[in-house]
Amino acid sequence: MGERTTHFEKLERKEEKIAIGTRLAYGCGDTACNIVFGMISTILTLFYTDYVGISPVTVGLVMLLSRIFDGVSDVVMGFIVEKTHSKWGKSRPWILWMSVPYAISAVLLFTVPQTTDTLQFLYIFVTYNFCTTICYTAINLPYGSLSAMMTRISRERDMLSIFRMGMAPFGKILAVSCTLPLIKLMGDDQAAWVKTMMIWAVVAVILLVICFAKCEEKVQIEAQDKQEKLPVMKSFKALMCNQYFYATLILWMMQNVIFGITGTILPYYCKYIFHNDSWLYSTLYLTETLIIVGATLFSPMLLKKFGKRNMSLAGACLALVGQLIFLLNPTSLPWVVMSCVVRGLGLAPLNSVIFGFLGDVVEFGQWKTHVRQESLIFAGGSFGAKVGSGISTAIMTGLLSFAGYISSSSGSIQQPDSAIDMIINIYKVGPLIVWIIVIITLALYRLDKKYPSIIKELEERESRGVL
Repeated sequence: MGERTTHFEKLERKEEKIAIGTRLAYGCGDTACNIVFGMISTILTLFYTDYVGISPVTVGLVMLLSRIFDGVSDVVMGFIVEKTHSKWGKSRPWILWMSVPYAISAVLLFTVPQTTDTLQFLYIFVTYNFCTTICYTAINLPYGSLSAMMTRISRERDMLSIFRMGMAPFGKILAVSCTLPLIKLMGDDQAAWVKTMMIWAVVAVILLVICFAKCEEKVQIEAQDKQEKLPVMKSFKALMCNQYFYATLILWMMQNVIFGITGTILPYYCKYIFHNDSWLYSTLYLTETLIIVGATLFSPMLLKKFGKRNMSLAGACLALVGQLIFLLNPTSLPWVVMSCVVRGLGLAPLNSVIFGFLGDVVEFGQWKTHVRQESLIFAGGSFGAKVGSGISTAIMTGLLSFAGYISSSSGSIQQPDSAIDMIINIYKVGPLIVWIIVIITLALYRLDKKYPSIIKELEERESRGVL
């Protein structure tokens, strides 16, 4: 008697491997998203404080309030995607529908009028929320959940995550490393920022259209199609019962917090500690980004040998050691460069498979609660990531204001020693806290070992028409 062919073996043969072209097209989506989000999470604060003259505490308040609204909008968008039915599927059409509004919202971030403090606060609050709470959420949330709708094969989802996170940094390179030199070239004023963002906005739209055109939703589960529509509260309860959702939420949150700390504080570090605000930050950011991209290329081999959890844990330990070494001489440029390199190497494993973690959480949630929630799980994770990023930015800008940081749109000024010390201390201590939290979370993570048996049980249930 021949060996029994399982439901999931048939599924793998039916879906097969996702083509390289499709993986690249999927990665284009996050490249586009990071052109804007890269600027928001890094040099937008510098633009507000040093080119428009808005105080750090005002910027921090706007970002904190906005991130809370933004996080709630993720959950709302998760429900909207679950109820979307179009000829292109549930998630995929939103990438096309929101591409142009997203580009316009990005440009509006930098057209802050020179007016009263109150009107400036209102303007940046409205435009920041239009960009992040509405447009970015309506693209990035469906984009993230799309991977779980393209395939159920865990390794293929991991490869989509690797391509996504391997290509995403190129959006940040445009947004950060290329932006500041281009702004200097165009006049080093607010108008230069607007012109530069217009260029990046056009690039983002092109990349989003490529992603939409090549990435199709292929996962069809008969039992899910037959399932009655769940009330909102039951869907939310099912999400809250998924313990591994909390683990991935923390990991995604900390990933965004570390990008926020280094992205927000490093420009100030270069400007006021090393007295170089033209090319140094761009060079350091580019160095770290390319290290992440290079290390990501090796992630498939590490993934096959060690699994997501173990390779991510090893990377986090390396990053922690690198930060501890950096503390020995935090005002030395070579040591700052070393810190960027080690941080890039340590972050790359987790960064490359973070969305693979979320895909596995979808399957675990279905196994535990009999409810499959691709969009809502990605929405909840995004909520935590955005709120965590907003809180960390608010804390950093609040600490800068508390230390006496002086905002000015008139160019370089002399900052008090207390502000300089605060910049150094944030850059020293912030990453330490992040990596300790990541290491503890990964040390407690056990889904990798449980996943094969979970998939086997799902196979048996779905063959009977049960989720």
